Amino acid sequence: MDSSARRHYLVHDFDSRKHLDDYFSGRPGMVFKDDYLVFPIENLMRTFTLGHIRGDILIDLSGSSFIHHLYAACEFFKHIIVLKVKDRCIMELKRWVDTRTGAFDWCHVAKLHADIKGISEQIEDKEGKVKSALQHVIKCNLGKENMTEPIDLPPADCIITALLLELICKDQDDYIKYIRKFSRLLKPGGHIILFGAVGGFYLTVGDHKLQVFNYDEEFAREALVAEGFVIDSFEVKNRSNVSDLLDYKGVIFIAAHKEK
Repeated sequence: MDSSARRHYLVHDFDSRKHLDDYFSGRPGMVFKDDYLVFPIENLMRTFTLGHIRGDILIDLSGSSFIHHLYAACEFFKHIIVLKVKDRCIMELKRWVDTRTGAFDWCHVAKLHADIKGISEQIEDKEGKVKSALQHVIKCNLGKENMTEPIDLPPADCIITALLLELICKDQDDYIKYIRKFSRLLKPGGHIILFGAVGGFYLTVGDHKLQVFNYDEEFAREALVAEGFVIDSFEVKNRSNVSDLLDYKGVIFIAAHKEK
């Protein structure tokens, strides 16, 4: 498909439920499990267990409506604030938070966390912890200086951005711009955690292909360092699946802190 015919996440409609079903579900044989679920969860759990990333406020700036990464974070932050660009993503997430009929089933993620930790934990207890910490789901406008206008957010101890930058960026300048904008939400010395897909060109959701920014792990590292971050953890995993739904070479996990 000609790249000019592809949709853009910030401009066009986005079927967040279809995206969850295809890329994050617990169905048998889900080909993206290792890259999109296991890899970030293992790295998040290891990073948070070290103990130096914790605090009062975590801001999540991620694509779609997935929340599997917050299962690890809820143990280390009192309040989680989720910012979403798309109304449909907000509706999908709130359906789960409010335990409404038809909400996406994340039970497989609670079980995955328990399996990785090697403990026995009730799924209901784990989901309850996430929902209790997840205080606010807020619409944001990435084009504004204050993305959550008229709301002023308190400075965060940590920001997680997962699988969003490749959807919203058109080029390297965009990527750097958004890293800079996100970093302004942090306290001095605050942390950023980035999970992304590198070497990509498109993402299929339903009948549509979305344009994806193609970058590599070294560019991501250099962009963070240029904005005053010190890299604490840097992991790369080559793609482990075969699927025409999504074009990418691998996934990255970066944890960094802002120099005071």
